[in-house]
Amino acid sequence: MPLKSIELFAGAGGLALGVTLAGFRSQGVVEWDKWACDTIRQNQRRGYPAVTDWPLFEGDVRHWVRDLDMAALEGQIDLVAGGPPCQPFSMGGKHQANLDSRDMFPVTVDVIRRLKPRAFIVENVKGLTRASFSNYFEYIQEQLSFPELQRRVDESWIDHHHRLQQFKTSRQHGGTGLSYRLVVTLVNAANYGVPQKRERVFVVGFRSDIDARWSFPHATHSLDALIHDQWVSGEYWDRHAIARAQQPPVPANLPPLIARLRGLGLLPTRAPWQSVRDALAGLPEPGLGGDRVLNHRLQAGAKIYPGHTGSPLDLPAKTLKAGGHGVPGGENMMVRTDGSVRYFSVRESARLQTFPDGYELHGAWGEAMRQLGNAVPVRLAQVVASSVAEHLVMADHRRAAMDSGWRSPKAAELAL
Repeated sequence: MPLKSIELFAGAGGLALGVTLAGFRSQGVVEWDKWACDTIRQNQRRGYPAVTDWPLFEGDVRHWVRDLDMAALEGQIDLVAGGPPCQPFSMGGKHQANLDSRDMFPVTVDVIRRLKPRAFIVENVKGLTRASFSNYFEYIQEQLSFPELQRRVDESWIDHHHRLQQFKTSRQHGGTGLSYRLVVTLVNAANYGVPQKRERVFVVGFRSDIDARWSFPHATHSLDALIHDQWVSGEYWDRHAIARAQQPPVPANLPPLIARLRGLGLLPTRAPWQSVRDALAGLPEPGLGGDRVLNHRLQAGAKIYPGHTGSPLDLPAKTLKAGGHGVPGGENMMVRTDGSVRYFSVRESARLQTFPDGYELHGAWGEAMRQLGNAVPVRLAQVVASSVAEHLVMADHRRAAMDSGWRSPKAAELAL
């Protein structure tokens, strides 16, 4: 039977799409934003294969939980995945954490408590790891570890935090009740083949009764490998058919690194970071026949000013951002080798977020870019979800082997 998943705070569907591509069958995709829901519905109408069967719930997650048919879903879900709204913790937000009405971590914990999934994937911004949020981030992790120890009426989060800490250290749970083993990791999406320097926190939990020994997947791509391809072997320029005379000058900060890589005389063990040029290969310029490509129209008005400098073509893009008031163009703008700039089209931004070319973003440029700025890169989501799926399947095999008469988990594992 296929593994079953629930996706919360789905947005345009980046995390949900990665989870589906990892082999999970969605039992529910929950999102309140009308434009994001329209994006999902548009792709369902167009028959995009991965999303056709998603049961979409448009509305507040809290309302979905209230109306949930627990008898049908409790204990039947293998994975809950979601990225609770990041504005309470974003570097560009108001930094109000638990005081922000958009803090949806309590709702996320409630869903996990009710559904008791075998695993969960929670994604959020790097800002969650800042020192000013350290106590609240620790509190979030403890709630996810022990979701049944709920916050009491009129109990402050600080008092609840203290009670969770006491529960954890006193071993009162004694291995009984609903609990999860957590792995918390700060990752750069560029290290996993995403053409974007996007740092995010992943909190992945496995239910304590699941025999899974999970760790975050190893990085597959590196900056060293990209610099080697560009300035040691030259394979990067050959791949893009760029003659030496057309190549940009070596960036001023790179000669020491280039010399070190040449001195090693070894080929990189990882694949090169994917650059903006890599990501956009094969796309025509927007406005020059680009209108024939889905979501690929030219947006005028790009210009450089302090703090608004765009992404160089031959590195991964800067982090695409949603912005609270319009689109922050500095993160959604490319810098050509001659120094000129233009905005990324929606299709180009979708490629930077590793959405498939056949996936349509609904709405005008600013609205579609907001959805993309909030999304999880599809490739990164698939990497994480595939690893979780693999460990769930392996745990099932070990349990089946034990049930078949093997006397120890080690013997069962060796039998696989």
